[in-house]
Amino acid sequence: MASISKAPNGRRVIQFIGPDGKRRSIRLGKVSQRAAETVRFHVEALAAATVTKHPLDAETARWVATLGDDLAGKLARAGLVPRRESATLGAFLQGYIDSRHDLKASTIEHLKRAQRDLVAHFGADKPLREITPGDADGFRLFLLARLGENTTRRICGRAKQFFHAAARRRLVDSNPFADLPAAVLANKERFHYVTVEDTERLIAACPDAEWKMIVGLARYGGLRTPSETLRLKWGHINWSDGRVTVPSPKTERHPNGASRVIPLFPRLRRLLEEGFEQAQPGAEYVITKYRHPGVNLRSQLERIAARAGVKMWDKPFQNCRSTRETELVENYPAHVAAQWIGNSLPVAGKHYLQVTSEHFRRAAGCQEKTAKPVDATKGAAESGAQALQKAVQPLSADDCQVSTQPVAPEVVRPILASVGNCRQDAEATRPGLEPGTREPKSLVLPITPPGSGERSCVERSRDARPVGRRVARGAIHCIDLRRSRQGDWPARPSRFVWGPQESESAFAARQRRSGRVGDSREPDQPGYGFQSP
Repeated sequence: MASISKAPNGRRVIQFIGPDGKRRSIRLGKVSQRAAETVRFHVEALAAATVTKHPLDAETARWVATLGDDLAGKLARAGLVPRRESATLGAFLQGYIDSRHDLKASTIEHLKRAQRDLVAHFGADKPLREITPGDADGFRLFLLARLGENTTRRICGRAKQFFHAAARRRLVDSNPFADLPAAVLANKERFHYVTVEDTERLIAACPDAEWKMIVGLARYGGLRTPSETLRLKWGHINWSDGRVTVPSPKTERHPNGASRVIPLFPRLRRLLEEGFEQAQPGAEYVITKYRHPGVNLRSQLERIAARAGVKMWDKPFQNCRSTRETELVENYPAHVAAQWIGNSLPVAGKHYLQVTSEHFRRAAGCQEKTAKPVDATKGAAESGAQALQKAVQPLSADDCQVSTQPVAPEVVRPILASVGNCRQDAEATRPGLEPGTREPKSLVLPITPPGSGERSCVERSRDARPVGRRVARGAIHCIDLRRSRQGDWPARPSRFVWGPQESESAFAARQRRSGRVGDSREPDQPGYGFQSP
């Protein structure tokens, strides 16, 4: 049990029996009785949890998390809570970085850069608990004033990492940077497809065989440069099986990510064989001259590009990997290409695979053809026969086109529509509420009427042309092509209807009685009739 005592000067003290059986005192100073009762209640809960080794209840745990450093220190000295680490920004960041012995040197450098930015904005003496989500938003704007979006996101991600560790140590109640965006965006504007021609020009301008291998490993092998390129050893190359084991320091912390195996591509083999012949006896690494940490491979590549007359692009080594993966997915399954490059399918689709101009050229290989206009001064019989004869001829897939030229209205223009072959009238639009959808005015299909011995053309019209008393909208009209092919095209071609309810024998009998295809004027027969336009 804990009790509250009041000193003569008005200051209140909480006394309780500690885990060691000794009386302990926590001096609160001049506080109200209600505040002292709250502290006493939670001190009893802390003392009980310390003795019984049970976890704290949720209410007391939240109360401890919101305590200031002064009262938290008094509770820690009384043995009720663990001693807090330094709660100022500068001291905490330095202590966190020093404790991360599991990280690589390059990762430590990135953390130190984020540390410098945080200290420059907030100050080293800023208490962690005083940094709010609004302050985190201000830090992001501070970075955007001088850095790009993706660089800002990376630094905010590391700040989120710092304060996540502080929250786990109960130094802050919550992470103020939790809502800031940290995922790196794909910047398609910095994509560049490195052609084989430019690559060969760079290789030709390289000063030695090692630089040729650096360019070849990045462009033809898809290796990360410099990390994977500088770790590659001659013992990793299996010349007989045509495979290369690539050590991957970036992914070695992941399961089965320490290395990957890629094919020994022909262009890459040529460069590696040349480098192997010129290597020093007993050389272990493929690249030996440019292994010093101070060597800037990008600057040297820019000088090589200037000598080769090649304009340098953004992210030179990254775009070499991106280009190689784009090439690989054209010939191999996507999961195979991702395995060889050393990334996942989502990462490849977001940051590596490119849409090149060659894709557009292949997709636009079918050039649009324009129909020649029909001379309106020619006779309707001549131009109509030519258009009709051309319409019934089969079309190839490449001949499918949209007619955009005006044609004389008196010309008979049947339109062929079959599977894979179509001709559309540019003046026809689909009725209704769907703008932009085109539909042909008529549909033409080849048939052979019974007893005619010749192929004819059937046109289903959308226009209402009543014939007799029974023919309604959508009737089927046939044009006899036998006389047109013999050059005896009538000035007013007759049309007949072969009714859908009429059998072939009935149609042939009617044809023999009339002596002329379609020459029937029996309007009482259901479904057919005669019309002369």
